[in-house]
Amino acid sequence: MGWNSYDAFGSSVTAAEFMANVTYVKDKLLVHGWNYVVVDFRWSDATAANYDPNGIGGPLEMDAFGRLMPAPNRFPSASEGKGFKPLADRVHDMGLKFGIHVMRGIPRQAVKTNTPIEGSAFKAADAANPQSTCSWCQDMWGVNTKASAGQDYYDSIFRLYAAWGVDFVKVDDLSAPYHGDEIELIRKAIDKCGRPMVFSTSPGETPVARAEHLSTHANMWRVSSDFWDKWGSLNHAFDMAYRWQDTGGPGHWPDSDMIPFGRIGIRSVGKDRQTHFKRDEQVMLMSLWALRPSPLMLGMNLPDNDEWTLSLLANDEVLAINQDKLGRPAKRVSQVKGGGEVWFRELKNGAYAAGFFNREEKETSVTLNWSDAGLNGEYAVRDLWRHKMLGVFTDKITLTVPGHGAMLLRLDKTVR
Repeated sequence: MGWNSYDAFGSSVTAAEFMANVTYVKDKLLVHGWNYVVVDFRWSDATAANYDPNGIGGPLEMDAFGRLMPAPNRFPSASEGKGFKPLADRVHDMGLKFGIHVMRGIPRQAVKTNTPIEGSAFKAADAANPQSTCSWCQDMWGVNTKASAGQDYYDSIFRLYAAWGVDFVKVDDLSAPYHGDEIELIRKAIDKCGRPMVFSTSPGETPVARAEHLSTHANMWRVSSDFWDKWGSLNHAFDMAYRWQDTGGPGHWPDSDMIPFGRIGIRSVGKDRQTHFKRDEQVMLMSLWALRPSPLMLGMNLPDNDEWTLSLLANDEVLAINQDKLGRPAKRVSQVKGGGEVWFRELKNGAYAAGFFNREEKETSVTLNWSDAGLNGEYAVRDLWRHKMLGVFTDKITLTVPGHGAMLLRLDKTVR
């Protein structure tokens, strides 16, 4: 649970903007469990000012060993080779965890100058695979996974990240197409660096056939391409959730991507705007992400949040479903004509959660039959968005769900 700079600031977030959001997390969200803050895309580019889909800018800030460094004009505390350590220290002092985004591979800039690799007899050119490229960012070559130099380079950057105090690393251009060999090198580098880090792979669509490999080597992986504030993307998220419903568990989570609520697009994809999602659609998204359960990473500029947006992020009953320690993935147990469907999930201590969803525009009646979910007996049902008990039900429960809307319920078996 946390915040990521990309949806609001693209490749050009500054330390001041980052810290404004960190302060909001500390003041308003930490008490509800949100605790990760992540600097996303191309923090090493001093010239970044606007969304740049191809990652083409000025020379990247880099140390003598070919390792990218934060641009000091954007992150002043990074000057004199300090990197992200001063910023990470500030984050940690506030009780939060610090994360960064990196691209798969080794900088082309390092290969061109053939820098030495820290702690290795090899140089950058030995580690690079110029045949392995990213179609949308021209900063990097993939590493040569068959050469020791490739592992040595990854080891060197994760030693640096550990020294900075990084708690979370999102590695881009890993999942689609799937670069299993580099995922394994990164996992080894993290395990050797001496500091625990959440390892997130991006973007999707990640192949479902690689679920076992991902569960062994990564902590979260993107199930879709970049997710934005469009109904079509949210509607598609249900299909992706169904595709992945038999995967995931404690420590290893299919990731439905960042949550584009509030003010986004300040210097990122699209224009500066308030989310295009309607309120019912926002409830729908939070309900599905909670049930899946997906990691919850916020994308908006938090200081611009209104009370409605904050209320979605501060609903402890909903967040408890997402954070349930059993970590059992939700399954779709029914789907009917008219857009209605029910997702169902076992929770710790014998309780259950159910999501009633309506993917059509008109309100519809949605039913959970106990037989569909393997239930029997009487259950007390609570509406988690309205903080209201709905009563005790036997055999089934039927609710009216608004168009593009959802209801999220907790079911506890009654004892007589």
